[in-house]
This record gives sequence, structure tokens and C-alpha cells, in this order.
Amino acid sequence: MVRLYVEKIRRLLKWAKILLPHSSMRYFPPQFILRDPIAQGIKHAFKDGFEVAVIVFNIKNLHDTHEQLGNFHYKNYTHSLKDFFRLTIEQHFEKKEIIALHDYYSDGLTLYVRVNHSRESLAEIDLIMKKISSEVEKAIQIAYPTVQTNFDTGYMFVEKKHYSTQEAIYKAHQQAVAMAEKRVQSEFNEMLFTISKIVTQKDIKLLAQPIIDVETREIKAWEMLTRGPKGTVLESPLHLFSVARQTGLLYELEMIVLEKTLEQIKSSGSYHDFFINFTPLTLGNARFIRDVKKLLSKFKSIAPTQITIEITERDSIEAIKDFVYNIKVLRTMGFRIAVDDTGSGYASLNTISEVMPDIIKIDRSVIQDIDKNSVKESMLKGLLLVAKETGSLVVAEGIESAEEALVLSRNKVDLAQGFFYARPKALQASAISS
Repeated sequence: MVRLYVEKIRRLLKWAKILLPHSSMRYFPPQFILRDPIAQGIKHAFKDGFEVAVIVFNIKNLHDTHEQLGNFHYKNYTHSLKDFFRLTIEQHFEKKEIIALHDYYSDGLTLYVRVNHSRESLAEIDLIMKKISSEVEKAIQIAYPTVQTNFDTGYMFVEKKHYSTQEAIYKAHQQAVAMAEKRVQSEFNEMLFTISKIVTQKDIKLLAQPIIDVETREIKAWEMLTRGPKGTVLESPLHLFSVARQTGLLYELEMIVLEKTLEQIKSSGSYHDFFINFTPLTLGNARFIRDVKKLLSKFKSIAPTQITIEITERDSIEAIKDFVYNIKVLRTMGFRIAVDDTGSGYASLNTISEVMPDIIKIDRSVIQDIDKNSVKESMLKGLLLVAKETGSLVVAEGIESAEEALVLSRNKVDLAQGFFYARPKALQASAISS
């Protein structure tokens, strides 16, 4: 009887280790493991200010692969397929970012990760998914050349506003599976229909957040921020652009944002500058310059010198054929170029060296609690030197306290934006002309 009880405990602990990386176990006392450790991990992530991405690795021939492989040998070690996936995932995510790796009834594995969206990007998630799949496929092929594996991947974010965490997890998982499988009569088709309808009807809303002169507190520019249809899951820009990217409608969506911005500038009569976000994928599109010129012909009262093209995300610009050429043409037309998220990683610094932007936007991850962290202030000074070398103005993002603003002032940062100055709001002529 005792032996049977001990064996049950061992099985339970083994299952808990599969669900959770060892570094995450400290967040979950034993009583929570028996309930829903994934939901608890996601609640903790939300509480700490993170988003949670659900990433599905769908293996079409999973059962056959399991039967052929069993535990396979690679680099002098024996692994189960799931163990090898976990080890590969831990090479691309920090352990504290991993909430769980789970196998559901679908033919694949589901990864739950904490995502700091001021640092991570959809482009990075795409890249990491491809790298993990590629590395696992390569390892299997080396160990067993006759075994063929076929991976599809998809991702979605858990909706924070949902009344039930468990239900939000289930919905996000189903959507991620649908994205991976792209099945006929699936949720993928429903999402494709929904995003297509948004694009066709141009059913988005723009909010504007002022960019402030640090010394004078004057409004110098506005950054335009996108929201989807109110009251839907796609109201969140994170969900909206995730679905647009995975369904191949990102370019169309970003061009609608440009058109709507030009409409609002015209109707408001604003003389301020406006920052509009674009991914490198859109900026490198062969149609982009032609489509921009077409839009400008509709809004002849708006000069390109009033628009700053803000490069967001972290797609590899070297791999995008027309990116550098299009940036040069935009400059000759009078547009200014900004690089977003500077200081959050190597990619943004690499973009600066390639683009030599007019404006460098310093990421919130550098600014947060900078008044309490001398290392962060040193990082700020280093980025200001980079800006001086490139002849760029500097915008500090995400200012939330007077203490953070004071550090910017004493370091002579040009411009800033954040909740300390103003929250995003709908553009109104009376508000922006002041």
C-alpha cells in the first residue's frame, strides 16, 4: 500500500516537471500544482505586467514519429521528442520566461511564455518558432535520416480582459492551433474573415500620444497608435497585428493606418509632426513607395516633412530586398526616419547603423526606474552618444514618473512621451492646435 502511494507521488512529480520548468516551480506551492499551474503562471505573468504568448508546434505525423523514434540519441545523449523540444526552447527563452510546455490532444506541443512586449516583438516570435522547429528537425534527421517530420507553427496571445483565465487560455490555444494548421472550416478561416473584414471596411481607430519637449513641456509631435474594433479581441493592437501578420494582411493593415492618419491630420489642421509605425516587412514591400505617393496625391495639403516613419519590430532588414532602397526614396521625398525600441537589444542598434535615422526612440526597458539605477543612466548616456554620432534627435519612451523625467532633463534628452505627460487619446482639433 505504501509502495503504491509512493509510486503515485512519483508520477505526480514527474507530471509537474513536464508541465513546469524547474525555475518556475518556486511560484507554485504544491497545492496549486493539483489545480491549474498553467493558469496560475499566466496570472502571475499578468500581475507582473507581461503578456503571455501561446505558441503551438504542430507535428502532422507526431504519433508515427513517436513510434519510429521512441527515445532518440543526439550528441551522446538520449532524449524523448518532448525533452529535446524543451532543451531547444530553453536555448531561445530564459527559464523565467517559460511558463509551461504541454502536449494536448492536438498533434504537437504548446509553449506558454511570458512576453515583455516593449522588448519582444512579433518578428522575434516568428523567428524563434522557425529556429526551434528547424533545430529539432535537424537533430532528428541527423539521428534518424529515414524519419521525416513536418512542423507547422502558430501563436496567439492570452486575452487579459477575459473574465475566466482558463477560458482565455483555451481560446488562445485553439486560435494558435488554427493558425498553425490553417485548416478548412477552422478558426483560422474565421480569423481570416474577421481581419479581412476589418481591412476591407478600414474598421480601426487611431489614438494619439503627444511627444513632449523635455525642457519646455511643449507638444512637438504625436505618435499614432492603432486599436481594432471596440469590444472585440482584436481591439488590442497586439492581437490585431498578430493575426494580420499570420494571415498575410499586415501590409494592407499598416497602409490603412497611414491613410487614416493623413485623414486625421487634414481634418484637424494640425501643424505638428506625426509618428507612424511601420514594420520592416511593410517598408520593404515593392509596392510601398508607389502606394505612399498615391495616398499623398489624395492629401496634397500634407507635406511629407510632417511625417516621421517609425521603424518598429525586429525583422532582419538585410533579408528584405527593397528596404534600404525604399528608405532612401522616402528621405528624398521629405519623410523623416525613426528607429523604435533602441536599447532593447542588438537588432535595434544594428538598424541604427544601417539606416542612420533622424530620430532614435529609447525603449521603456532602459527608462523604467532609471532614477534608481545608475547602470541604466549610464546606458542612456551611451545611447545619447550614439545619437550624437548619427546626428539624431532622441525620444525617450514610457516616462511614468517625475523622477524619471528629471533624469532625462539632467541628461539633456530632447523629447519624451509616456503616461507621466499624457495618455493616448482621440485626436481633436482643439487639443492638438494648442
